[in-house]
Amino acid sequence: MQFEQTSAQSSVTHTIVAGGLARPRDPEDTLPPIARPRSDVPDAAAIALLPLIESPAQLRRLSRAQLHQLARELREFIVRSVSGTGGHLSSNLGTVELAIALHYAFDTPHDRLVWDVGHQAYPHKILTGRRDAMASLRQFGGMSGFPRRDESEYDAFGTAHSSTSISAALGMAVAAKLKGESRKAVAIIGDGALTGGMAFEALNNAAACGADMLVILNDNDMSISPSVGALKHSLACSTRVGCRTIFEELGFHYTGPIDGHDLDSLVPALRNARELKGPQLLHVVTKKGQGYALAEADPVAYHGPGKFDPAVGLKKSQAPSKPTYTQVFGQWLCDMAAKDERLVGITPAMREGSGMVEFARRFPKRYHDVAIAEQHAVTFAAGLACEGLKPVVAIYSTFMQRAYDQAIHDVAIQKLPVVFALDRAGVVGADGATHCGAFDIAFLRCLPNFSVLVPADESECRQMLTTAFDQDHPVAVRYPRGEGVGVAVPPELASLPWGRGEVRRKGRRIAILAFGTLLHAACAAGERLDATVANMRFVKPLDVELLLDLARTHDALVTVEEGCVKGGAGSEVLEALQAHGVCTRVLQLGLPDAFVEHGDPAKILQGAGLDAPGIERAIAQRFC
Repeated sequence: MQFEQTSAQSSVTHTIVAGGLARPRDPEDTLPPIARPRSDVPDAAAIALLPLIESPAQLRRLSRAQLHQLARELREFIVRSVSGTGGHLSSNLGTVELAIALHYAFDTPHDRLVWDVGHQAYPHKILTGRRDAMASLRQFGGMSGFPRRDESEYDAFGTAHSSTSISAALGMAVAAKLKGESRKAVAIIGDGALTGGMAFEALNNAAACGADMLVILNDNDMSISPSVGALKHSLACSTRVGCRTIFEELGFHYTGPIDGHDLDSLVPALRNARELKGPQLLHVVTKKGQGYALAEADPVAYHGPGKFDPAVGLKKSQAPSKPTYTQVFGQWLCDMAAKDERLVGITPAMREGSGMVEFARRFPKRYHDVAIAEQHAVTFAAGLACEGLKPVVAIYSTFMQRAYDQAIHDVAIQKLPVVFALDRAGVVGADGATHCGAFDIAFLRCLPNFSVLVPADESECRQMLTTAFDQDHPVAVRYPRGEGVGVAVPPELASLPWGRGEVRRKGRRIAILAFGTLLHAACAAGERLDATVANMRFVKPLDVELLLDLARTHDALVTVEEGCVKGGAGSEVLEALQAHGVCTRVLQLGLPDAFVEHGDPAKILQGAGLDAPGIERAIAQRFC
């Protein structure tokens, strides 16, 4: 059975089929001039189209029929390209037609496109003059995996964290209104980003602003993992004819849902939305991994794969000889949950990335994926702690930034025993500045009632998680991405002495105070310099007794950390020395006062002078 509905604000007619997807009908003789096909475009059957597209202006010269061929070529190119470099795959295969239709229907870059999260923007990048740069994707000195304003005029807003697009696009739409400029601002939000509270703050504000903007809901029923929560059921409700949506209640003119892979639906729907005034929302339904059967079947595995053979797909990797820190955390979480039934595990939509798959399987009643909602995750944990439970929030260092107020107001002030397992602390590699965990030491160590622990290896990581769990106040344990150094991990749940570091090497003149996994580079530098090396373990509470002893017995101190040098662990050392009236020479080594770009982590650390030769060189230049 088919139903027809006609928008009061538009001449476009929608046909809603039994599956619930609407197809706008828009004869090509009504196309705006910018999108009219030109007679000088080569026949689609005679020549490949993608190599001809260096800008959206060239794309808009194609006929509507040629867009289907372009979509096939673009999808094949993405699979070939990402298989050679690694990167985000499933999400980008799902936005091929959407990116084509957006640049075909809108006058970009005059009209602004804001991609939420950004890992769905590869098709957009390829169509905007960066096709050849895909060979350098996410590599040191190469193209970013996310939109960046300094990379292209077509990247209207830099993004990599979720739920920001509607706010940014609304700001652009209001700016156009104030400046008297005729342009559209479009927010493309998907991959679970609508579950972030900031998205609803912007939706709530949009109608009050009265600006001309379009929100495209890219509904693929997925975040990185399958979407969770009540909102996914509300969106499913929207496929029923006559269902009054939450978006209409918020003052948006709602259209959809339409098939996000059907260019004959997308193009007229977008052209229609471009002509409408006020806040508009177009609901498109897409599939992650679309067009590549292996990614369609397992969009989670193909969300961010490394290099692979497209004809074969991902191979089951050999078990690493050394466990990753994420795996150490995941095993500890299961072991501690088996021992203490008060433990509750929480993740803001990062089950796989945070190593919680096995915990979710074994302890489903104590596992909570709260969706992309870091603020809620932290205050939810605070509520659990108020009732005597022991919440563990597994959260990336860079995502912890989004819940800073909650960490202060809801956890620290109330001195609640919440454990924060901060994965991806320090340099993360290919994801670059937006995901680099550079700031957690600096922004957490200043909080009263809060402690910060920095394990040097995988064994200490397990021990410090246990130590943190035993406390009656909030504790963060920060650890890096990737494999450990090969230290055996004990099976028992043992704690470390609270607030105590250790001397790993005794030397003379110089004492190197290492915080975290850079201990091993510090030890190598210490050997060459005959310097003392201390594994400090705790940023807060700092082992002041050990610090004062090292200051008394050495000519100079050197602090080493894989975090921002401004306000970091070295600053904690300086403050402690000052408080005790100790005046001695101190060299602080850490990440510089700049955002860390994407690239191989070893190269980034080398460039920052945080490998063994760099540490040795810095000490020699200052003190030798």
